[in-house]
Amino acid sequence: MKKLLVFVITIFSFLSTFASHIAGGELYYEYIGTGSAPNTNRYRLTMRLFRDCHSVGQAIEDERVVIGIYRTNQLSLYTKVELTLERPVPRIELNTDAIPCLVNAPEVCFQIGVFTGTVDLPTSTDGFTLTWVRCCRIESIANLAGGAGIGGTFVTKIPGVSVLASGHNSSPEFAIKDTALVCQNKNFVLDFGAGDPDGDVLTYSFCDAYRGGNSNNPNPGSSSAGLPQSLSLVSLPYNAPFSGESPLGSAVSINSSTGKITGIAPTAGRYVINVCVTEWRNGVAINEHRKDFILQVGDCDYAAATPVPLSGAYCKDFKVEFSNNSTSSMIQEYRWDFGVAESTTDTSTQPAPVFTYPDTGAYKIRLIVRAAAGCVDTGYTTLGVYPGFKPDFDIVGSCFQSPFTFKDKSAANYGVVNGWSWNFGDLSTFGDTSRLQNPNYKYADTGRRNVSLIVTTSKGCKETITKVAIANDKPYLVVPFKDTLICSIDTLQLKAVGTGTFSWQPANNIMNANTATPLVYPKDTATYVVTLTEKGCVASESVKVNVLKFITINAGADTTICSSDSIRLNPASHALQYQWTPASEISGNPNIKNVIAKPASTTTYSVIANLGKCEARDEIIITVAPSPTVSVGADATICYGKQTQLTGIATGKFFRWTPANSLINETTLTPTASPIHTTLYVLSTFDTAGCTKIARDTVAITVIPRVKAFAGNDTIIVANQPLQLNAGGGSVYSWSPSIGMNNASIANPVIVLSSSYDSVVYRVKVGEPGGCYEEDDIKVKLFKTGPDIFVPTAFTPNKDGKNDFLRPISVGMKNINFFKVYNRWGQVIYDSVIGMGWDGTFGGKDQAPGTYVFMAEGVDYLGKTVLKKGTVVLIK
Repeated sequence: MKKLLVFVITIFSFLSTFASHIAGGELYYEYIGTGSAPNTNRYRLTMRLFRDCHSVGQAIEDERVVIGIYRTNQLSLYTKVELTLERPVPRIELNTDAIPCLVNAPEVCFQIGVFTGTVDLPTSTDGFTLTWVRCCRIESIANLAGGAGIGGTFVTKIPGVSVLASGHNSSPEFAIKDTALVCQNKNFVLDFGAGDPDGDVLTYSFCDAYRGGNSNNPNPGSSSAGLPQSLSLVSLPYNAPFSGESPLGSAVSINSSTGKITGIAPTAGRYVINVCVTEWRNGVAINEHRKDFILQVGDCDYAAATPVPLSGAYCKDFKVEFSNNSTSSMIQEYRWDFGVAESTTDTSTQPAPVFTYPDTGAYKIRLIVRAAAGCVDTGYTTLGVYPGFKPDFDIVGSCFQSPFTFKDKSAANYGVVNGWSWNFGDLSTFGDTSRLQNPNYKYADTGRRNVSLIVTTSKGCKETITKVAIANDKPYLVVPFKDTLICSIDTLQLKAVGTGTFSWQPANNIMNANTATPLVYPKDTATYVVTLTEKGCVASESVKVNVLKFITINAGADTTICSSDSIRLNPASHALQYQWTPASEISGNPNIKNVIAKPASTTTYSVIANLGKCEARDEIIITVAPSPTVSVGADATICYGKQTQLTGIATGKFFRWTPANSLINETTLTPTASPIHTTLYVLSTFDTAGCTKIARDTVAITVIPRVKAFAGNDTIIVANQPLQLNAGGGSVYSWSPSIGMNNASIANPVIVLSSSYDSVVYRVKVGEPGGCYEEDDIKVKLFKTGPDIFVPTAFTPNKDGKNDFLRPISVGMKNINFFKVYNRWGQVIYDSVIGMGWDGTFGGKDQAPGTYVFMAEGVDYLGKTVLKKGTVVLIK
């Protein structure tokens, strides 16, 4: 048992040693001279490790940092070097006491372990990739999936001669500004800027951070297994919507020129940020360097006075919109002073005021904010108000073989334009910049480029404007038309649009052949080719000139149209100009080829066609025929099963009714309609000569749905027994005869008959308010006995449809309580008061012929119980 306890304690101690503690790091190097062996270079390597001050994991003093150096082309291990810790180990932490009005201040504290050493590396074509692999990062990282035990790999590269043909390189080194206050859902600025000992141009971007060691092998460089012979760089498992390129969400970005990270922070938590900085030398990217860091976003809030616009010049107009860059809900009061000397009205208590300055000048703006519990903060910004600054520029150039000229056109009402920063949008290089006012730049190939100009004035105004430069493979050259027509006795002016020197061929029958607008007068069809030369770039286009000796025109065959109609005239001709008469009978422009004719009566149209000086004429007659008319009268309503006569009037020679299946004499203008449901009848009329247009009119015959009268089923009563009838199917009722009836005009009258009647047949007329009706009758048979239950003495269940069922017949009874049938052994073989009655079976089997006993009980209309029993004979 003691041995087991010791073993458990050992395991726990081992896990605690390698618990999560890494908060970030950077591996960088410095070239310090030639190595001890020929063709080698000596570098000082530095691994800067950030450790959470509150971590219970391995102490920095106990770390072993073994750098793996891999050949970049194959990521195969070349050598390794162990670095030494510089002592003492410094720490940095956020001074929250210096931040006014801070609530729920986060604890931001890091120890910084700096490990250094030197190594000699040979001159290499592809260079080397330097790494330190370690586990584990701080736990509970908000933008990562996968939980605890996630390691990190810190990487930098030494470029080879294939990238850096001459000279040597020292990597950039990031500034240590990692204790910035970042509160959730608030604006923040985090400086990830770096310095470069060689003076290389640096650009910044977010990029994927890498996995590293794990709990089984937390520090491969110091383990017995050693570093892997082949390096594998695997990106961290980012948690959507986060990624290496968007580690803090879409509301946060990094400035590619300064490395400053700005935006609105995500919710509180820890976030991995990895920034890649690219070194550019002479317009060529020579290296990519990285810094991997875990940012603490606090659940904090603070009331700060940070007035915007930030200090600088405001050159839009005199009206300036102000706001506070701190959006804390703690702020209860704003006090603005807009800095106008000797003014008492240049103040505001609004959160986002707008102030109009009386004149140009530099103004010092003060903002005082007051938060809960009397907390106060004051902020300043200095603003130069110089409106009327208008940045602009022109782009001159068309083909990539020649330099483009960029001409500044910016203007300022105050001060002078004195600064220009051009970016010509060439993504293949970082050498596409200039600070000249009117620079030239030559693109390497064709394409669209976004050219930007940052222009400044002596008053501090600064604006950026972007335009598109299109580099073609030849000069811009356009001809308005590529195929045209002239008469052989005419002269035609050609036209080309472009900048440069023009030359037209062939040279015969042409004037001004070296201009953009020559005159040509060919006698036969010819193709003229224009060549444009601009600074060594050449483009060409062609124009075909078709030549006719004369022209003809055919206005078309005479035709007929219906009155009030129009027709498009389509003459056949090569002419280019047309004139139609009479113009008053033309809808629209009478001087086009295809006019719309709309004559009020039969009209002869004349057309004159011209091709230059060539002319032709023709005519066309448009005959106007009257349009047919039709009328079918007013709509009508009929009862179901009734008929109505339709009456139509048609001026056309032919007519037709549709639908015809419910019409009688449908070939006449007065057919009889007998639809069973509401129907629309259409009368069409037309002629086969003259106007062939079809005229139509519609009449609606509405059919009131059928009235389904029901008087009730025939019944039997006894003398003086009240019987309530119940008719249905409509809303209006009329009964006849009214013998013994209390009300003949309702659906449910009550009748009482004396013994003087044997039976009475009552007929009811059921109708609707529209006048439609239907009739039905009911026979009431009178038994001259008292209320009783009658049961037949025999029945024949042989399924011939006659006497197949045994059932009780009630007279004067309110209801039947039961009806039962017994066999000779007293067994109940039928018991029901509903249905057809007993069919002579029991349990699905036919019963034998013979005598059976029945028993029935009911209640009469006076409420007395009537019991009836007896025998019945089943006959087969």
